[in-house]
Amino acid sequence: MNSSLIINNAYNTNQYTGIKNNNPSFTHHISKSDLSKKQKSVILTTSILGMTPVLAVMAKRKGFNLNPARLLKTNIKDWAIFKSQPKERSIQFKAPQIMAVAAGSVAGGFIGGTLVDKKSNIKAKQRELLNQMLGNVAVPVACVGSGAYFYEKYADKIENFMPQIKSEKKPVKILNQVIKKVPNAVTTLGLLGVGIYLGNKVSNFINEIIYNKKVERNIKASDFAPHVDDLCMAMTMMNEDSIFASRIARIIPLALLVPGYQTGIAQEH
Repeated sequence: MNSSLIINNAYNTNQYTGIKNNNPSFTHHISKSDLSKKQKSVILTTSILGMTPVLAVMAKRKGFNLNPARLLKTNIKDWAIFKSQPKERSIQFKAPQIMAVAAGSVAGGFIGGTLVDKKSNIKAKQRELLNQMLGNVAVPVACVGSGAYFYEKYADKIENFMPQIKSEKKPVKILNQVIKKVPNAVTTLGLLGVGIYLGNKVSNFINEIIYNKKVERNIKASDFAPHVDDLCMAMTMMNEDSIFASRIARIIPLALLVPGYQTGIAQEH
């Protein structure tokens, strides 16, 4: 065997042993899991089951009949979770509703994960639960929601300040509408970026305090999936009368399955 390879292997082994013994840090989530497809299916199912009671309560408050026999006879597009119009009869996903649905999903994913995975991975799931609820949901929702609230107050002034092309042609009119919405889009994306960054930092900091170890968890592609809800919420708050925004908000429950699933599959690295 090559001598340099032996030295490198020895160094890596000692480095790993030192980290393991001193335990100065950990990554409380890994992108790959050794769980089987069946185990992951259980976690996804429990995430769905976790958010179902929350959605049921929200639907009941809007006057929907939850009798299973009646639901089977109702067109799917008229189910509470899919119905977007009229607004007063549809479920509105604002900050409190998003937090409640996310909590149900994460609780379900955590329970499913503890049922199908090794006990040695429970702490990893606990850390990921905190990261998902705080870092991927609560902080970004607070940033985007509060930003959208204040933007709405000055939306008319901001949009009227945008330059417009003088023309009666339909394509130009459409372009003018798009130009007016540029500040809206930039603000939403900016707030979402800030929320993701702060959420990751805050959740890592709190995990470090709780476990007295340095956390090294960087933002991953999967972290952006739950933030579909933030975009939808911002669109809904900034465009309350928009049918498109109301319809796009139906994606929120689907997006919030991600934090529950990620919590359930989390394992020690």
